Amino acid sequence: MNNLAIQLEHVTKDYKGKKAVDDLSLNVESGTVLALLGPNGAGKTTTISMILGLQQPTSGKVKLLGEDPRDIKVRNRIGAMLQDVSVIDNLKVAETINLFRNYYSNPLSLEQLLHISGLESEKNKMAVSLSGGQQRRLGFALAAAGDPEIIFLDEPTVGMDITSRQLFWDTIRAMAGRGRTVVLTTHYLEEADNLADRIVVINNGKLVADGTPSEIKAGTTGRVISFTAGPSVTTETLQDVPGVANVEWSGRRVKLASSDTDRLIVALIERNIDMRDIEIQSGGLEDAFQALVQNTNELEGAV
Repeated sequence: MNNLAIQLEHVTKDYKGKKAVDDLSLNVESGTVLALLGPNGAGKTTTISMILGLQQPTSGKVKLLGEDPRDIKVRNRIGAMLQDVSVIDNLKVAETINLFRNYYSNPLSLEQLLHISGLESEKNKMAVSLSGGQQRRLGFALAAAGDPEIIFLDEPTVGMDITSRQLFWDTIRAMAGRGRTVVLTTHYLEEADNLADRIVVINNGKLVADGTPSEIKAGTTGRVISFTAGPSVTTETLQDVPGVANVEWSGRRVKLASSDTDRLIVALIERNIDMRDIEIQSGGLEDAFQALVQNTNELEGAV
């Protein structure tokens, strides 16, 4: 248990009789890159706020690094970049970063923070003059100022260009390589798929999925067999094979969706289907996410 960065035990948060978070239990090991996903209003921001100690749960327990999130010793070991980044008037970028560095006992250097945020060229600009994407990068520098053991990033790459986003991804991977814990919320599912080694999906305040990106995709969308089909292969031929859920063509390249690709590949071979360049892949994370949300909404509606 000492290796747990975050612990939530049966956490509920009520707002005027409505549960924003509903009996949520979650343990996150140190060194994990966790993507917390869910549709708008699912309870992600409320969950992050309770983990940070900005809000208190109606019931249940929250621990951060084994302690109360409000403890000043805990705050010295974490960093957070929330959705709204506010800059201080009359301070330059470098001055703003240095101000935040002084809040921590073992901060990263100004040069490191300018580099990981891609703001070297803007260090002498007034912070209020930065573009929206640049302000997001400044927010990241401030969140990382104390060299945190855990960093929380709420929609961090909104407004960033492709180059800035790639630098951000590289920085997160480097932080994870140093054993840091990263908690990420994002609507860019490609980002979650590329960065996270664990994905948690919540909807209507409840946990609906928890696993690696591959497990999430395989568990909800099944897997896909793709191959180049010979001239004798038709849609009708493939639909007659047991286990084929869907057939999709692109030229002579065909994709077959199935809940059990192991059995399907055996059935295709037994029927002497003319195929080459065979690949087996999981469905996409976006498809998996939509399926999870739709399934839980349907269950909620049926209750």
